Amino acid sequence: MRAASVAPGAQDPGRGVRRGPRLPGHSQMALALARQRLAVGILLFFLLVLVIALRLFDLTVLDAEAPARPGRSAPTVPRADIVDRNGVPLATSYVAYAAAARPRDITGDRAKLARRIAAILPERPPEAISAALHHEGRFRYIARRIRPDQAQALRELGEPGITLEREHDRIYPNLALAAHLVGYTTIDGEGSAGIERAFDARLTDPDRVDEPLVLAMDARVQQALESELAHEMERQGAEGAAGVVMNVQTGEVLAMASLPAYNINRPGGRPGLPDYINRATLGVYELGSTFKPFTVAMAMESGVVTSLAQKYEVSGLRVGRHTITDVHRRAGPFTVPEVIIYSSNVATARMAEQMGRARQEAFLRKLGMMDRAPGEILERGRTLTPPPGNWGLSSVMTVGFGHGIAVTPLHLANAYATLVNGGIHRPATFLKVPEGRAVPGERVFSEETSRLSNGMLRLAVTEGTGRRADAPGFRVGGKTGTAEKPRPGGGYFKNRNITTFAGAFPMDDPAYVVVIMIDDPRLARSAGQVAAPVFRNVVHRIAPILGVLPDETREPDLSAFAGLYTPRARR
Repeated sequence: MRAASVAPGAQDPGRGVRRGPRLPGHSQMALALARQRLAVGILLFFLLVLVIALRLFDLTVLDAEAPARPGRSAPTVPRADIVDRNGVPLATSYVAYAAAARPRDITGDRAKLARRIAAILPERPPEAISAALHHEGRFRYIARRIRPDQAQALRELGEPGITLEREHDRIYPNLALAAHLVGYTTIDGEGSAGIERAFDARLTDPDRVDEPLVLAMDARVQQALESELAHEMERQGAEGAAGVVMNVQTGEVLAMASLPAYNINRPGGRPGLPDYINRATLGVYELGSTFKPFTVAMAMESGVVTSLAQKYEVSGLRVGRHTITDVHRRAGPFTVPEVIIYSSNVATARMAEQMGRARQEAFLRKLGMMDRAPGEILERGRTLTPPPGNWGLSSVMTVGFGHGIAVTPLHLANAYATLVNGGIHRPATFLKVPEGRAVPGERVFSEETSRLSNGMLRLAVTEGTGRRADAPGFRVGGKTGTAEKPRPGGGYFKNRNITTFAGAFPMDDPAYVVVIMIDDPRLARSAGQVAAPVFRNVVHRIAPILGVLPDETREPDLSAFAGLYTPRARR
């Protein structure tokens, strides 16, 4: 077909076509269209900015608040170290890894991925791993506190839905040592028991996280105390044990043990289980004849006892339907020192009767016996006393020799420190007292009452029921206490006892109090056979650490007791 030709001189219709005249309003329409396009562009821009902002909000705010949602934990925060009085680390932090799943971002086969992760983390149950991968939320932890090599293996899986987070973890280098005192943290780094719980705010204070919290505890003394308690507890097949070592001038708790214990790095149990009960500060017990020195000191301080030669009948004492008798029966009457040496229930009850409830309760209150156990940790037991409306004559008498009143071993240690240190009550503390700082206190007993009490405590060891506690050269003094365990429904077991020895050393210048308690021993039943030898062994081990060297040429002044008792050599 031939192309159409254009006549010469005619214009090409495709070029230079003369358009008709522009109508009025065309410019306005074009301008409006441009404005619309600009508005749409601006709107799309702001929508994009809004989407980005919402995503940032989701990542920074909602993820940060994720602990409020199931399956997401707050990132842990750094914690200050906890050290003993000599700088030995008891708790420290390090950076660990946590493996987490973001289920919505997983691209691979979840069942296959779960099997591969289980091979890397064999300690984690496969079903827990699978549950995390199939979780409906945005975030789920798979495992916390994993090793660096495990973290690297997970990273090499190349799965975008698996993330690794760094977090601060807590480690306790000494395992179970001082478990109930140091305490532990939760998986999210919050203090859950002991010092970790009591000082949680201090340990996480950003301004002080590089400053260790220094305890009064001496790790060497703690280890010796726990070792001796554990040995006797195992030998006796006992239910539990507790012990306290305290500086009598400052109230510093140099050691506090509760057995059985647990590995702080893997607490893994419930606070109600036996291993988690702090028997030294939370458990309350009738500690028997360890109370008798308090009653004698109260009687001397209040004027009931005016002379050490004052005598008390020790034949059976009937109160209502009950008769009070002595376990170690000897012919009386007893002088005041003999009341302690021979551990007379009857004579102590008579002293308490003369003193009366009002004075007895007032002294117990000054000794801190009516309050919760002293010290900064929060696991503290409250004394069980006779009901206020039933604290009659029989209760006054039985409380006088340590029955009908239940206290913690720490209560007892603090009260003994008051008795032997010159009569000043200073509350127990688990924190180190700076060298040379005076610790204020409240006077409970006069210096003379304290001095005489120290002499009688020494005689109770050299002449009385505490002979197996004697540590030659260290001039120890103290008192045994054997009490029947109460039945849950009322009354007492006849063949289950709490055995205790509370004492101090060296008695010529008391520096340290030691309390030993063995709960329900089976081979022997009396404190003289069970708790006293443990006290002796502990003193032998800790005295050199504390700078107390044996010296068999020294003894406290016992001249005030001459002629008031019959020495064992002449019996």
